[in-house]
Amino acid sequence: MRTPRLVLRPSDVGDAKRAFEIVSDWEVARNLAAVTHPLVLSDQQAWFESHPDAWADGRAYRFAVLLRGEMIGLADLDGVSAAKAELGYWFAKAWWGNGYATEAARALVGFAVDALRLDRLTAGHAADNLSSGRVLSKLGFRCTGETETYSRSRRETIAVLTYVWDRESPRQPL
Repeated sequence: MRTPRLVLRPSDVGDAKRAFEIVSDWEVARNLAAVTHPLVLSDQQAWFESHPDAWADGRAYRFAVLLRGEMIGLADLDGVSAAKAELGYWFAKAWWGNGYATEAARALVGFAVDALRLDRLTAGHAADNLSSGRVLSKLGFRCTGETETYSRSRRETIAVLTYVWDRESPRQPL
């Protein structure tokens, strides 16, 4: 997929090393509840090795996000079933604040609706990660509440704000 500034392509094991570099940054990892910190390269490689099978089975669609040929992040639709999925994304800190997360997530909403025919997307973010909440709000996601989850990176239970998007939600053009 192409957006005005980005290319999103299916991720593969060749992306694991760059992803490891990105997620090894504490400022990135602290916002990812399922990631350990410090990260272990072999764990990252094993996760990326699972991406093609998850794609083929229709369980998850993970995209490397490229800017001028460099991987700057990852955006995905996970837990795909019964016309719904969970949207997620993370980016290298050097690229924060430039609208890339919004641009990539907008493309994934379009992919979810147009290619996968999904009716509902969910998302969540650490309550102290307000930037991620702004991304979701820009895309028409509605905050549905707060829950708690264990953050492997922080090694503690954290507050997470939850969001939903459905076909009745406003959809900005790609």
